[in-house]
Amino acid sequence: MIRWKWYGKMKSQFSTSWKRSKQPRKQRKYIHNAPLHILHKLLSAQLSKELREKHGIRNIPVRKGDVVRVVVGSLKGKEGKVERVSQKHIRVFVSGMQAIRSDGRKVNTPIHPSNLVIKELDLNDKKRKAILERKKQAKTRTTKEKPKTKEPEEKKAKENIGNTQASISEHKGLKPL
Repeated sequence: MIRWKWYGKMKSQFSTSWKRSKQPRKQRKYIHNAPLHILHKLLSAQLSKELREKHGIRNIPVRKGDVVRVVVGSLKGKEGKVERVSQKHIRVFVSGMQAIRSDGRKVNTPIHPSNLVIKELDLNDKKRKAILERKKQAKTRTTKEKPKTKEPEEKKAKENIGNTQASISEHKGLKPL
């Protein structure tokens, strides 16, 4: 009987140095072992077009009290208010999105935030308002500081060639072409 010896050991703890992997098992492991401050970012949902224009940002983490619309899945097109957010499972529970169990009970259906669009933000929290302002300012700063258009490379190359020929001819005491 042949015994295989595996020399490596997968880390069971979260690693901040992990960049990316094509392997789904490693992606799942990253999410499973991630601390709550990183899982919070995974709870982001897109903003509607109106909110995107108003606040100048594309997405924000979902919170209890936000009004959302389902864009993907069997509940597509339905709107409701967020009742509960599960950071551990990366799921959102929306009022009116219920399933009926075999014993007749109605239970809320968990929905992944990537399948939602935020229609209205709950802005009762001062910190959330501050986050929106900070993100908006950062966005406007980056759009203002766009680099100037560069000259075509062909022009630069011709200029460089002309400059080098002139400097060579000056060095040798010859006239430029």
